Amino acid sequence: MYEKSCGHLTEGEAPTPKSDTCEECAKAGQKPVQLRICRTCGHVGCCDSTPGKHATAHFQASKHSTMQSFEPGDDWGWCYEHRKGIGPFPPAR
Repeated sequence: MYEKSCGHLTEGEAPTPKSDTCEECAKAGQKPVQLRICRTCGHVGCCDSTPGKHATAHFQASKHSTMQSFEPGDDWGWCYEHRKGIGPFPPAR
């Protein structure tokens, strides 16, 4: 399903989340879908099923390559650079 690691993966647990929702969606009055947390800095953004695609936008702006699902119980992540699933991880929340 996904690979254990990639060259961009920061080992260990996800960083402390900067918020509990996608702040960009909140500011725009949108409802985020399927939250993601950046494994580098803790930015929380919405998935590509939300109009803003804020997790991907964060990668494009920051070049932080790996994210992890921020949905309760999810244990998978994604490397934008390699375009592949990575994990499993301890759930981020």
